[in-house]
Amino acid sequence: MSEANASKGQTKMILYEDILRAFQKRDVQYVIVGGIAFNLLGGERNTLDLDILVEMTDGNLRKIITILKKAGYHAKQPVDPMLIADKKTREDWTKNKHMKAFNFYKGESTYEEVDIIIDSPLDFKGAIKDAVKAKIRGLTLVVISPKNFIRMKKKSGRDVDLRDIAELKLVRGVRQCLNGKVREKRY
Repeated sequence: MSEANASKGQTKMILYEDILRAFQKRDVQYVIVGGIAFNLLGGERNTLDLDILVEMTDGNLRKIITILKKAGYHAKQPVDPMLIADKKTREDWTKNKHMKAFNFYKGESTYEEVDIIIDSPLDFKGAIKDAVKAKIRGLTLVVISPKNFIRMKKKSGRDVDLRDIAELKLVRGVRQCLNGKVREKRY
């Protein structure tokens, strides 16, 4: 819990709240994708890692790495994490080492992990354009839109991703029916 929240007697409402508040304070450009985004969009899946698609500028990445290190996270890869804040190094890692994400973990005995998506079928500009913003106690969560979530998952093609697509479509259809936008929906 952050000191500001502790002093107000508030408890953490969401996983990774301290990191997301620091992102907001430092104006980090990010979009939540992956399992947590799926849950925020209405799906239900057990997930504990935070996947983020970020503006891939050196400055934005330096802010993210600084925040994560200050919060006690370590790079899973055996390299200096600040190296991903260098465009040429990132390009080398994606091209020659086939890196898709850069992982940070909090400790050996904790579940807290943050994946910075490096290579994605959808870039940050495409994701941020119609991202969903949710405000929770002064914290704005920036979440990938359902349309772009489905687009990313389709490109991946993994079984879990295809199940996520089916469930998200079902949830969205039920919501439309409940809101009176659709009289009947067949599944």
